[in-house]
Amino acid sequence: MSDDPPSLWKRALLALRGEDVDSAAMRESLEEVLEESDRQSPALSAQERLMLGNLLKFGELKVRDVMVPRAEIIAADESMTLADLVTLFREAQHSRLPVYRDTLDDPTGLIHVKDVLGQLDASPEGDYCVSPHAHVSALRRPILFVPPSMRLLDLLLKMQATHTHLALVIDEYGGTDGLISIEDIIEEIVGDIADEHDDDTVSLKPDDDGFVADARLDLDDFRQQTGFDLATADAGEDIDSIGGLVISLLGRVPQRGEIIAHPAGFEFEVLDADPRRIRRLRIRPPRTLLPEAQ
Repeated sequence: MSDDPPSLWKRALLALRGEDVDSAAMRESLEEVLEESDRQSPALSAQERLMLGNLLKFGELKVRDVMVPRAEIIAADESMTLADLVTLFREAQHSRLPVYRDTLDDPTGLIHVKDVLGQLDASPEGDYCVSPHAHVSALRRPILFVPPSMRLLDLLLKMQATHTHLALVIDEYGGTDGLISIEDIIEEIVGDIADEHDDDTVSLKPDDDGFVADARLDLDDFRQQTGFDLATADAGEDIDSIGGLVISLLGRVPQRGEIIAHPAGFEFEVLDADPRRIRRLRIRPPRTLLPEAQ
């Protein structure tokens, strides 16, 4: 093996920055060390192999490959009250949110939750209330605007240079196409970064009326755990979760409390949802399919 692991890491980073005169040779060296490590070489740990493999792909990635699509962006209207903004931050559980005027196609900046917390006044009783003189527009910070074709590495370097952690992806017509954070970029190298707000469990629990499920639950997983097949002939091949199925049946994102009928007689009651997604729902099978009816 011509390179030891430290020099391979150095050459990989130089090549990504465009400073290696022989990037093709560097890539071959990385592939060689990964193959050797796969043959039980002690040179690299499993995590190092994973990160080097991700680095091989990283230089080819564009912003469009990683961005959060427009439909999933949570943003703040600059005309909203600070009390509503506090509620939005609590529900979104993000530290930064883009800010827009009228529509998401007219973004005006971003807002950081610590700037919002600085506007909370302590009452004599020890509670906190929103300062009556605070305005959302006064708390805006600059946000980056980038095209979807931009190299991911170039955006990472730009974020580092400008000390900005969030960028809006703008299409050729000037409309908002997506959103990308510095965490999204870093995860492409090191893998998923879970924080204290992330919930990795996709739950399914029986109750008196049927089942209470996380809307992210895969349709195949639901069928394997319950014996009920919710897939429909009209659902597209790209619909694989219960939440996606419900949205396709209704043609829009339902509100909390809505009940949606399934062609096979199932009922979906939305227990928790926001304007962009379903979070939790109750699934009631037809009574004819329940054990006591058989």
